[in-house]
Formats: sequence, structure tokens, C-alpha cells
Amino acid sequence: MVLSDDISRFVRAAGPGHTEVQARMAAFAREHDFPNIGPESGAVLRLLARLTDAGTVFEFGSGFGYSASWFLRGGADRVVLTEFDADELDRGRAFMREAGLADRCEFEDGDAMATVERYDGPFDVVLVDHQKERYADAFRAVREKLAPGGVVVADNVMRGPIDFDALLRALEGDAAAPDADDDRTRGIAAYLDTVREDDAFETAVLPVGSGLAVSTKTD
Repeated sequence: MVLSDDISRFVRAAGPGHTEVQARMAAFAREHDFPNIGPESGAVLRLLARLTDAGTVFEFGSGFGYSASWFLRGGADRVVLTEFDADELDRGRAFMREAGLADRCEFEDGDAMATVERYDGPFDVVLVDHQKERYADAFRAVREKLAPGGVVVADNVMRGPIDFDALLRALEGDAAAPDADDDRTRGIAAYLDTVREDDAFETAVLPVGSGLAVSTKTD
């Protein structure tokens, strides 16, 4: 029997390695206990950028640019990075300059929900990785700005600051789950309900990293 830890190790070992700058990003994240998507999920982001021939990627929550670096490795022409922590965004600028990628980035300091209103799109890929209780709002904000065949990918739908057991019960139809006091788990549940019920999108959850929900626009 293959255990889940073995599967995670396998996916990590079989996936792409870091670039020199990404390795420094990962070391910074470990040193400062900063959550990032990791190379397993990064490989998926790179693949999505490649498959959509991404012109513009919009990120809800970019930290210091680790996820953006994977989209750019996938050939994205432009990534809009949003971050309400100005210091984190400055670190992202520095890392992107080191990698020679800064000219393909737009750095937006402030609330991503306010920032996205200033962009008309079309977006080829959107990453949702900010406050969990605002995930569904983010989807609604970009729904009409997504290019045909475009993708919305949400991180932390299986792990992270959520109650996995409560979320699973909710998905299986338990109306009492998740607990009303758990805003983050409720936010992920609401997001999954929103994208799964939208007839213009097809959604699959990938058990990679902390769990990625990938929703493709079909209409």
C-alpha cells in the first residue's frame, strides 16, 4: 500500500527543481515560516500557463512572488502580483529583478479585490490565494474577465488554515458542517460550491501541495 507521505515525496521527486532564485525564495520562506505553494503546486501553475499560452495572469495574494515565478517559467507574458504587505511586495520586486523577470511583472500594493476592479482582462489564468473567506468573491470578480478556456486555480482547498474533516462533511452534504465559527473553512466550502455550480466552468480538485481547485471556463 502506498501511503500519502510516499505519494507526496514521489510527486516532489518527479517534479521540476527550483531555479537558483526560486531556491533562495524557498529558503527565505523556510527561514521566516512563510507559507508558499511549494514546487509540486508550482509545477501545476507552470503547466497551466503553458497550456493556456498565458498572456496575462492575475494573482489574488502574491506574497514575495514565488507563485508568480512559476507562472513566468511557464511562459506567461505578464503576471499581476497583488499584496497588501508592502514589505513582502518589495521582496518580490527584488527577487524578480534577480531572476531577470521584473519586466514581465506588475506589482500592485493593496487589497487585491480593489486592484482587480482596475483591470479589464482578459485573464488567461487567475490564482486565488488570499483570505479564504473572500475566495468566492474573487471568483465572481474575475468570472467575466476570464478569457475563453481560461483557468481559475485556488490554493489551500485541502490543507492549511482549514478544518479538512468539516470541509469533507460539507462536500458530502452535511448541512451543519463546517462549523459556523470557522470562517476560513466556510470560505473554502463556499468557493467550491460556487465554482462547481457554475455551468460555464468545469472544476477538478488536484491533491497536490495543499490542494488546488482548477476551474476551466468552457463558455
